[in-house]
Amino acid sequence: MPIPVKYDALDFKIPQEAADYAECSDFAIAAIQAIMEGAIKSGNNKILINTNLKLGLPMENINKVAGPFVEAWAAEIFSEVAADDKNRWHLINVETKERLHMADVILQFRKERKVGSSVTAEVDVKATAEDIKESGKSPNITSYERIRSAYIEDPDYLFVILSLKHRVYSTRDAKTKMMNGVMEVVGHHAYDLKFISSTDLSYNPALGTGQLQIRDIHYAVSYT
Repeated sequence: MPIPVKYDALDFKIPQEAADYAECSDFAIAAIQAIMEGAIKSGNNKILINTNLKLGLPMENINKVAGPFVEAWAAEIFSEVAADDKNRWHLINVETKERLHMADVILQFRKERKVGSSVTAEVDVKATAEDIKESGKSPNITSYERIRSAYIEDPDYLFVILSLKHRVYSTRDAKTKMMNGVMEVVGHHAYDLKFISSTDLSYNPALGTGQLQIRDIHYAVSYT
């Protein structure tokens, strides 16, 4: 016969966010959105792929390799901003992470707070294709177990999903006559996972220890 557990005898760790967590989240999200928007509007949103192909690129499959290119582009844009000590978004440090880390890039912003003088956001970059109808529908975000543990360990852990929409086309080099690819980032959305509407999140228990997914990463609703 199972022994009943007396929960009142257990010491539970109850995460408590800092009083200014929502303010810091809004600050980081606004900065990330503005940096991406600035890169797109300035025309600094193209990734050039040089090839030695003459007959064209495999356009129907090229989106399969878009993820790493778009992630690298985003990290480079953030790094260029951080290199300017007087940048308007107060981005002071950028760190790219290895493949199995929860996030692709870690951003640190300068911000005076009651406790501390910075805000750190871990950003997971998701690439979606403009010309594929189902792209961005129910992408895997992270393991439920991992994100739950991260939030318990650090209640102020700021995990941002950055969705970058791209399109791909090819051009012929006038001198070499070879076909080159252009991967162009054309849209963006950024969300703090904590504040995404519950109706926009889903849980897939069949994948590993269970995966959190966003029903449509382009149109998720965020509440703060």
